[in-house]
Amino acid sequence: MKTFYLETYGCQMNEADSELVTGRLLEAGYRKVESPGEADIILANTCAVREHAEQRVVGRLNELGRHKLQRPGVILGVLGCMSQHLKEGLLKQVGRLDLVAGPDSYRRLPALIEEATNAPRLDCDLDRAETYAGLEPVRTEGVRAWVTILRGCDKFCSFCIVPHVRGRERCLPADAILAEVREVVRQGFKEVVLLGQTVNSYQHDGVSFAELLRKVNAVEGIERIRFTSPYPTDMTDDAIAAMAECEHVCPHLHLPLQSAADAVLERMRRGYTIAEYDALVHRLRVTIPDLALGTDLIVGFPDETEAEYQATLDYVKSGRFDSAFMFKYSPRPGTLSARWDDTVPEEVKSRRLQEVIDTQEGISKEINQALIGREVEVLVEGRARRGDTDASGKTPHFKTVVFPDGGSKPGDLVTVEVERATGHSLYGRLLPGRLRHRRHSHGGSTEFAGRSPHEGPVLRRAIRAKLDAMVSAPQRSLSLIPLEVADR
Repeated sequence: MKTFYLETYGCQMNEADSELVTGRLLEAGYRKVESPGEADIILANTCAVREHAEQRVVGRLNELGRHKLQRPGVILGVLGCMSQHLKEGLLKQVGRLDLVAGPDSYRRLPALIEEATNAPRLDCDLDRAETYAGLEPVRTEGVRAWVTILRGCDKFCSFCIVPHVRGRERCLPADAILAEVREVVRQGFKEVVLLGQTVNSYQHDGVSFAELLRKVNAVEGIERIRFTSPYPTDMTDDAIAAMAECEHVCPHLHLPLQSAADAVLERMRRGYTIAEYDALVHRLRVTIPDLALGTDLIVGFPDETEAEYQATLDYVKSGRFDSAFMFKYSPRPGTLSARWDDTVPEEVKSRRLQEVIDTQEGISKEINQALIGREVEVLVEGRARRGDTDASGKTPHFKTVVFPDGGSKPGDLVTVEVERATGHSLYGRLLPGRLRHRRHSHGGSTEFAGRSPHEGPVLRRAIRAKLDAMVSAPQRSLSLIPLEVADR
């Protein structure tokens, strides 16, 4: 029996794709191993969003290629977005490479591996019909299951390589998604994350994203539902209402902004103005008062002036995001913006990025420190990175919480009193008598004895009667919107 080893780089979509690849190879009779030194086939599933990530993977591939010196029969392959982006160029950069396969090639991967035993094999054809429906992913152990509902992207933002490497948007049938959700619940996963490059643009056979959320929420046994990453222009009022109404949908949203200057947003081809984004954030916070909001930001985009950058910095201050992924612009070959002059000097980009990071980290710390003394529900994920005696997990708002484990295990839902906080994590003590053990894979469960009900869903349902009038009212400045949180 041939063996394979798989490394994964990049986003949650790549993690989900690696689970598909694992399932496909196991189905074909391969056996997975945990070390490249044991493997007949060595694979890396890769990301192309940033140049630095590609450079790192090329270095790693050359390192993995050394296994072919001791065992010439080993097959070395690259999968995913980087394969689609660089294609033949990868064969030139990595001298011992045998296989380059794009993100729509996984269904035929066993055959490609066999072909690569004779000569290097390149398969990077995008397929507008491929959703991998019918393939069974094999998930790693944990508490969180990725469920892909949409592949590809139709937005074509001027800086983004994703539509070029993952192809056009296509959705999976709702029935197939629900069947997969039921299966992960049966397997004992507590949290489901619905995935798509622009996940909330989902639409299939008359089922909208909002309707899909409600259908997933109705699956028996599910504890938490998240989704990523939504696109601002596709965040409908019905989707916001579904978030508020569905008790298992977490009050957390990562809503990419990128820039708060209209001229920059137009050059980025984002499809919205800062006023429209601001109004959306207002509707979200009115509808879901305990919402934790994250975002993405890019500074130093071509021709970004100091005033345009300042508009973004000012919005970070007034918008008070819980978290943000912040980057300085770097051109990606194949995108529209890569044809333009990269006009902002590197030292200016670095200075702007550091200012945004410092500002956001201060805000995140303030928001988290406001939770000191509060009780939060935590889904235990395992040991904390620092110290073997502490456990860590996530709140519904996707806050990381570190606490003495007290006998808790991954998959347990516990209540922790927050005692201190940084901009990145909460620290506290486990409250006794408020532990619900992980549901067994056959569907059994135990009662959460002594647990107070989570206030967030109750609060959101209570305000639904006032929603229509409130969301149609004139929008206020974000700086006037209080960050009152139901369970903070």
